[in-house]
Amino acid sequence: MRSVHDDQDRFSSRPPGALLFVRYAFAPNELGYCGPSDSQELLGYGANGVVDRGLAALARQFDGAWPYLELIAGAVGISDPLDHRVVEAYWVGNSLLDQVGITALGNSMEHRLRCRTGRQFSSIADSVLAGGVPHHSFHVFSVYPWVGLLSNDRIAHQALEVLDRCRIRWGKVDSVSGDQVLVRSQPLTWDGRNLALGEPVVETARRAVNGSGFVDRIGPGDWVSLHWDWVCDRLGPRQLAALRHYSLRQIKITNDEMTRSGPATVLGR
Repeated sequence: MRSVHDDQDRFSSRPPGALLFVRYAFAPNELGYCGPSDSQELLGYGANGVVDRGLAALARQFDGAWPYLELIAGAVGISDPLDHRVVEAYWVGNSLLDQVGITALGNSMEHRLRCRTGRQFSSIADSVLAGGVPHHSFHVFSVYPWVGLLSNDRIAHQALEVLDRCRIRWGKVDSVSGDQVLVRSQPLTWDGRNLALGEPVVETARRAVNGSGFVDRIGPGDWVSLHWDWVCDRLGPRQLAALRHYSLRQIKITNDEMTRSGPATVLGR
């Protein structure tokens, strides 16, 4: 049986921010959705625990995530966007998010996305004003177009699946077998009007590719974070609570936005 001290030891040492970034960025990179073209290079960095200028250069090629890291770091006075606290804030969530402020996030969205998103920008702006913060869930639910496709019966199922896989999820490990992990997690649901989290179901996730991965020493009862079908990290109580908090907060903002209509608001003016 684990002691309290064992659990404290397992969560007291966190990886450098650049390696934490790799843990969460690898899965979409492997699928070809974002970042550099060679996902094996990213896997090698994470599996070997190497941090150098090459890894920082790879991180900058994630044009979805990197601007948020710069935004968070700049807003709170941290010089390195790959500082562990900044990386954790974006992917998992922590108190840094609430220090960024509406104006800073709004101006960032205005600068980056108004021209690229066209009419969709009004909903992004409204999400910021409703309390959105630069968390990965904000990017998934407010910036990506998939929420708007839920009303299309032909592709609603696909849209829901993408939203569910792309968000950072949390789950409790049932068992581990080689590179695979059975995890019990709550899937995203859609009833035609609102998004919610359903009852926990068991899913199969990967923790490694041919033995190369980032998270060792996980077992039944551990809480982990998931991105697509990949186990990103083991979660301590604080990380688990933060991920739940900021994810559910964004889902509520998204639901409210879908039921509310009104003129677009221009941010940063």
